[in-house]
Amino acid sequence: MWPNKFDYARAGSVDEALGMIGDEGKFLAGGHSLLPVMKLRLDAPEQLVDIGGIDSLRGISANGGLSIGATATHADIAASADVQAKCGALASACGQVGDQAVRNFGTLGGNIAHADPASDPPTVLVAVGASVNIQGADGSRSVGAEDFFVDLFETALDDGELITSVDVPDLSDHQMAYAKFPHPASRYAIVGVCVALKMNGATCDHAHVAVGGATVKAVKCGGAEAALAGSTLDDDALNAAAEAVKADIGDWLAGDIAYPEAYRQQMAGVFFKRAVAAATG
Repeated sequence: MWPNKFDYARAGSVDEALGMIGDEGKFLAGGHSLLPVMKLRLDAPEQLVDIGGIDSLRGISANGGLSIGATATHADIAASADVQAKCGALASACGQVGDQAVRNFGTLGGNIAHADPASDPPTVLVAVGASVNIQGADGSRSVGAEDFFVDLFETALDDGELITSVDVPDLSDHQMAYAKFPHPASRYAIVGVCVALKMNGATCDHAHVAVGGATVKAVKCGGAEAALAGSTLDDDALNAAAEAVKADIGDWLAGDIAYPEAYRQQMAGVFFKRAVAAATG
């Protein structure tokens, strides 16, 4: 199926892009999320504004934490030594998005603006407390990742607003992992779990945990974090935390005929334990 007719413009700066977008427009970067939806006519923007050539939206910088430009590709992020050092789970998640062609052209900003619940990066961003920087005609603002993802394919972006970058805290002193149960055909996450553990010897001082894929949006798992804090990650603590994961996501579950909600909820507990094992192994 072909998309509805639309106008196309290529912007040279953020200000130019914001001036072009109009009320019924969409920003286009890699296009790997937006164009398939348009072909299915699930979205029909009248105007596409291509931001792929805006230099200020590219790049990854590390000054304390990470600042990742909205048009940094998944391949850029997965290969970045700075991301690997400061937030290795994000490098891992971006390295598992789609196939190599998608990773070479798909962008972090486009990925999170689309807010597909089965995508990988949102789960890590929510787990580690990242912030999304947004610019619109009325100015700039920053939204925590947990608040940015609102519901199924729904974000805190207002019409005409553009993601400029994502700030990720420096978690180089944490042990972390992203564990994914991929769909065998699409490679989307049936379940994805991110854990980041701050260890003090054998004791976990505190933990960051989030789940995606099994849910309509990436969900922060506060109950699981509390269950791990102060523990030695023994079997009792891990079992309690896995049960907490399943409870934490209970109100946000998603499923289909092949992988129903109850199955995904159970698998969230399983992949939580795998993520802890990968992080500490």
